[in-house]
Amino acid sequence: MAHIMEQVYPAERTREVFSRFKDIRKKNELAEALAVELGRLSIFDLQKVSAFVENEINKLPSPYSEMIHPYFTEQLFGSYFKLMRMYGEGSIKNIKEDIKDQKTFLEYCAMVESGGDGHLGDSYYGGYYHLVSCFTIFVLDEPGHPVGMPFPGGFRVERRPEGFYCPIRDKEKDVLFSICNYCPAKQSEVP
Repeated sequence: MAHIMEQVYPAERTREVFSRFKDIRKKNELAEALAVELGRLSIFDLQKVSAFVENEINKLPSPYSEMIHPYFTEQLFGSYFKLMRMYGEGSIKNIKEDIKDQKTFLEYCAMVESGGDGHLGDSYYGGYYHLVSCFTIFVLDEPGHPVGMPFPGGFRVERRPEGFYCPIRDKEKDVLFSICNYCPAKQSEVP
């Protein structure tokens, strides 16, 4: 199955796409480019991603796997469908702002170009994951992990009046290809 996935969305394609993204400055241009790229996927491709994610979630211990399942679904497919809906109805054109943190966006593109799409053990899933995360983080200015997502220890991603907070935001700095390193959330206070 991994061989078929690599043919559908090879790592080389992901790197080439993010290389082109580096010239983008506007959120609407980025959203449109992401929608076009993700629009290349068939329903069968999405089913393969879903099967891969289900398999990964099922490896987690119960009851954590059951608690986290809806959040992974939202992170990977809720964002995808939101982007595709916005693209289809033309509302992407209404987003007039520049990408808020251009420096971090360029660092994100460079990370994926350097091989970040393959760190998940499956280059096809990695490409999908980084495209969807790019939309969430740099177009919506939301955390890579959805609000409410639980982490071990009973901590969750939170939305507060002053912004988003995540219990693992700064804990992932040593993980070279982690999306947390590019996330707009701030580190929440954890004991």
